[in-house]
Amino acid sequence: MTDGDATLTPPRLGIGVLGYAFMGKAHSHAFKTIPHIMWPPPAIPRLVSICGRDPEAVAEARERYGYERSTTDWREQATDPEVQIFDNLAPNNMHAAPSIEAARQGKHVLCEKPLGRTAAESLEMLRAVQDAGVVHMCGFNYRFIPALQLARQLIKDGRLGEIYHFRGSYQQSGRVDPSSPMTWRFRGEVAGFGALGDLGSHTVDQARWLIGEIGSVSGLTTTFIKDRPVAAGSEQREAVTVDDAGLSLLEFENGSVGVVEVTRCATGRKNHHIIEVNGSRGSIHFNCERLNELQFFSRDDPPDVQGFHDVLVTERSHPYYSFWWPAGHIVGWESTFIHEVYHFLRAAVGLDDIAPLGASFLDGYRNAVVLDGIRESAEQGRKVYLSYEA
Repeated sequence: MTDGDATLTPPRLGIGVLGYAFMGKAHSHAFKTIPHIMWPPPAIPRLVSICGRDPEAVAEARERYGYERSTTDWREQATDPEVQIFDNLAPNNMHAAPSIEAARQGKHVLCEKPLGRTAAESLEMLRAVQDAGVVHMCGFNYRFIPALQLARQLIKDGRLGEIYHFRGSYQQSGRVDPSSPMTWRFRGEVAGFGALGDLGSHTVDQARWLIGEIGSVSGLTTTFIKDRPVAAGSEQREAVTVDDAGLSLLEFENGSVGVVEVTRCATGRKNHHIIEVNGSRGSIHFNCERLNELQFFSRDDPPDVQGFHDVLVTERSHPYYSFWWPAGHIVGWESTFIHEVYHFLRAAVGLDDIAPLGASFLDGYRNAVVLDGIRESAEQGRKVYLSYEA
């Protein structure tokens, strides 16, 4: 079919989703919504299979989201001939093996961030999808916020001039309570990182996507809450083996400098993700809690009206808004996944490339190199110069 040609029937692609909780809800909603909002879609998602560890919970998710079947064995899903797209939303220690096997089976792979628990694991995943020749994307959904896509276009068009500074701060408070019980996110062998991977991978991705490759990092990490109850209300506690917060100075290969700050213990903050870029001619400022807005300053404005202007990114000319509502009618956080999956489907049927708009596994790997570098810098107390094998 030709994208946008309503006279042709879009192909159907079978979807297999590994994971049914928070991200399972977001991705399932996206797959189900695309044919309603983006007609004609590049492909119509067919919800074939959903997978998870708990048989009762995954069966409930199957019925709730409308999948044809459920399973507790990801191998069954990765080898299912009716699945063309494998969507990996599992905990971080389950990113590599299922994604690699799905790629070997010829399935296009969408994997949540961070791609792997280390750069080495991420590189193994990258080489597997490249060898298999399948479409691959790492789930950095914030690339699909219309306001951030507008910010990137302003930078590419030279509206900010020469880029000097990047500032990224991602603050949440969801882990500030010491009585909050252990989950896989507090175990290093499962998660790989704490706040640094959970939140910082998004901020590092924005740094690379907006500014360019990062050449060196100087990092600091800490764990405020050293142990947590093994279960809600339990007296028994388990050691936390990941970071609660991390900070890093960045030196970009193009000469720009940057700062990344991430924490899951910022009392009162919910999803406070700040991105600011300063250039010789202007600046942009974005706050994820004001998802549809972008602040823009330009030295080219007349002196009597210079100042940050609050742009409501809801015009028909703005990214993705031709699919949505009249100007001023905002979209939400869940819409980022709709845009992300739409882009992935376009690539899966050969209408687009994943990069540079979306994050390929190459981006996921290079992101992991930066995160590894920040951790190494924090452990050794020195600047780390980054080296990319791919």
